[in-house]
Amino acid sequence: MSDALKRAAAQAALALVEPGMRLGLGTGSTAKHFVDGLGARVAQGLAILCVATSEATQAQAERLRIPMTTLDETPELDLTVDGADELDGRLRLIKGGGAALLREKIVAAASRRMVVIAAAAKAVDMLGRFPLPIEVVPFGLGATRRAIVEAMASAGAAGELVLRLKDDGAPLATDGGHLILDAHLGRIPDPEALALALSQVPGVMEHGLFIGLATAAFVAGPDGVTVIGDPAASRG
Repeated sequence: MSDALKRAAAQAALALVEPGMRLGLGTGSTAKHFVDGLGARVAQGLAILCVATSEATQAQAERLRIPMTTLDETPELDLTVDGADELDGRLRLIKGGGAALLREKIVAAASRRMVVIAAAAKAVDMLGRFPLPIEVVPFGLGATRRAIVEAMASAGAAGELVLRLKDDGAPLATDGGHLILDAHLGRIPDPEALALALSQVPGVMEHGLFIGLATAAFVAGPDGVTVIGDPAASRG
């Protein structure tokens, strides 16, 4: 059922794609369905140009022969479609479960619109049940960890920080060569305050709170796809 819901959300977002668009392609299991559907349309003649948010998405798109570019060559995008680990009714997100949060945020910020696709289980009243990914540089990890704990406390959030590991027990490295600390908070009462506090910690490259970036969401449940926000609206 979950995979079918992800596919339904992705299909809803595909209806937004128009010929000539410059698209940002997200990362993760739900975004993968969108890229698959986009590849099928490209095979039928759809002319678009895309930027990937991860090496994995880049490889998938190339296999499907989707025309790709970079933000250096195409710094402004029309639309980014991506998944979310959590989203609330105000379109505030937690992202980064796929370890691509830094690139995902850069691509989203370069887009006039960001549309989220997700199964209904990802929709929450309060963010925080899903661990918040925080991307950090390897140098000075202990000092950065202590500063993150203090930043979380200043924003009214507390929980265990866990270094993300690969299956073989080695630290997971992002596409940018950074590490990820997952903050198990349970609840985030003030996402804006926490986002600001984390952004001021030296050593933090990016955090998984996406605030003010998503303009709409397609949330698929057993009874169909619910739309949050306005899929046609541009940010700002």
